Amino acid sequence: MKYKRILIKISGEALADETNHLILDKKKLEEIAKVVKKLHDMKVQVGIVVGAGNIWRGKLAHSISLDQATGDYMGMIATIINANALAYTIERYKVKSRVLSSLEVKSVIEPYSRVHAISRLKNGEAIIFAAGTGNPYFTTDTAAALRAIEIEADAIFMAKNGVDGVYTADPRKNKNAKLIKKISFQECVNRKLGVMDLTALTTLMSNNNKIRIHVFGMKEMNFLKVAKGENVGTVLSKDGK
Repeated sequence: MKYKRILIKISGEALADETNHLILDKKKLEEIAKVVKKLHDMKVQVGIVVGAGNIWRGKLAHSISLDQATGDYMGMIATIINANALAYTIERYKVKSRVLSSLEVKSVIEPYSRVHAISRLKNGEAIIFAAGTGNPYFTTDTAAALRAIEIEADAIFMAKNGVDGVYTADPRKNKNAKLIKKISFQECVNRKLGVMDLTALTTLMSNNNKIRIHVFGMKEMNFLKVAKGENVGTVLSKDGK
C-alpha cells in the first residue's frame, strides 16, 4: 500500500438522501462504511472528518439574523449527528469505530485527544472527528487539514460527487474545462480553484509535513486505487509533483 494512514474528508451533502429530502441516506452511509471496511482489511488506518451541509449551512444563519459564531457552533453540533450515524454504520461492517468531538458532549461521545486518536488508529479503529476545530470561523476543510497534520496522516482523500478531480473551470458549466492531474497548494490558491478554503491550504503549506491531497470521484474503487498509489483524479502537494 502507498498509504498507511489517511484522512477522508466527507461533506455533509454526500450523506443526504436527495430523493426523499432527508438529511441522511442509508445507502450512502453504507457505501462509505464499505470503503472503510475494505481499507481496514488492507491495513490502512482511517480517520474521517465529516461536514454538516446536509443539516445546517452558514448561509441560513445569516438569513435568520444569527451571528456567525452562533451559526458555526450550530454547524459543529450538526457534524456530531452525522459522525454518530457514520460510526454506527461502520460498526455494522465489523470495524470498530470511535467518534471524537472538539466540542464536549461527554454523555454522547468522547472529547478529541490527539494522543487517543493516534493510539486508536494504531489499534485498527476508524476515527471520526466531529465538531470541526471546536472554534467558530473555521470550516471543516481547515479541520481536515489540522487533524491530518496532528495524526500524521500520509494523505487527505477528498471524494467528490459529480466530478472526478480538479479542473481548470467547473466542467459542469464549461465544456472546455480540463482535468488537472498534479498541482501545488500555492498554485491552487493563486488560481482560486476552490478545492479547499485558503486557511486549510495555508495550514498545510506552512507546516513541516508531506501530506498530499487526492481529489477524485466518489466511487468505492477510487478510494482503493488511490490508497494503492494508482493515478486517479488530481493530486495536490507542496511541490506539485
